[in-house]
Amino acid sequence: MLAERLSNKRIVLASGSPRRQDLLRSLGLNFVIDTRPVEECYAPTLQAVAITDYLAELKAQAFEQVAENTLLITADTIVWHRGKALEKPRDRSAAISMLQALSNSTHQVITSVCIRTHLGLQTFNDSTLVTFRKLQEKEIIYYVDKYQPFDKAGSYGIQEWIGFVGIDRIEGSYFNVMGLPVHKLYEELLKL
Repeated sequence: MLAERLSNKRIVLASGSPRRQDLLRSLGLNFVIDTRPVEECYAPTLQAVAITDYLAELKAQAFEQVAENTLLITADTIVWHRGKALEKPRDRSAAISMLQALSNSTHQVITSVCIRTHLGLQTFNDSTLVTFRKLQEKEIIYYVDKYQPFDKAGSYGIQEWIGFVGIDRIEGSYFNVMGLPVHKLYEELLKL
């Protein structure tokens, strides 16, 4: 249904994330991947959803122009925990520290999506609460060493081992935690 509706559009996903690519593919859409280098910096005054909205739009604005028949999709995800954004860890030590902080607590995963057309930008977001049980040190180290989650906000993938054994509950969209709230994206694309 959506694929038919958008059959005359060229859809561009500006994300190197294999998870986002798989999720968009699962909607039955044909798309191309085109990323532009963006320095993901933001003002320290931005908090929570304001960060992801800003970064998703920044990624969309990295493209000089968008042709009339093109839909450009960008996204950004952060883990928001105790008033602080946990983004991608810079190294093994940072990944271990992040997971120690997330252990035995609840955090918020926020993803913003920006759809850019020749007419402008449209940004929306979703938020999911994720609760980890108390993780053992050896579980954290095993996960970080085996899965090397250095490309993931908050140092974990919900669809990986740590998600299977460590997450007590989630409130909201599972796919949002993976990096793309496909239910909301579907609704927004139907409006175009």
